Amino acid sequence: MPTDFHFYEPGSGHGLAHDPLNAIVGPRPIGWVSTVSANGVRNLAPYSFFNLFNYRPPILGFASTGWKDSVANIAETKEFVWNLATRPLAEAMNASAAMAGPEVDEFTLAGIETLPSRTVRPDRVAASPAQFECRLTQLIRLENKEGAEVDTWLVLGEAIGIHIDKAMLEDGVYQTARARPILRGGGPADYFEISEDALFRMFRPR
Repeated sequence: MPTDFHFYEPGSGHGLAHDPLNAIVGPRPIGWVSTVSANGVRNLAPYSFFNLFNYRPPILGFASTGWKDSVANIAETKEFVWNLATRPLAEAMNASAAMAGPEVDEFTLAGIETLPSRTVRPDRVAASPAQFECRLTQLIRLENKEGAEVDTWLVLGEAIGIHIDKAMLEDGVYQTARARPILRGGGPADYFEISEDALFRMFRPR
């Protein structure tokens, strides 16, 4: 039997109980981004539109719907830190997502301990097993198919300093599942944890 597809044109609405887009493109890594304003106020916020885009130099990026504090701080200082979000840190990560004014320090708000960075000003999440210190490379306002600007900014940064908890390494190989990273699914509250039982290996054809 042929597949019975639900088809919709996004401009006319999806006709479902919840937008399926970010459930289909998922689970997605979380951009848990720490920044500091020009006058020294720390900020920490998670972004689910995030990924790594280049090996050498290592370039990663996240998209912010709306000109939020993270983007404003990065535009001012040209620096940020990406912190790996893990299952033990999930509740703290979620607490840092609270809608708060630019004067609020989300590290303090969420009760998160910090470590200083070595090459940039923003602090790191101390309990995160991996952190990337980044310098801004591009800040791009997205456009729709007609070329009109939308209220979303893409932030791209080069990782110039990388911290890895040595307990995550085995024979010089980083063990992805050992860190118990969490990823964003769809709906209002879905997350996934990467675990060893989800692992399979497949080598590229030669």
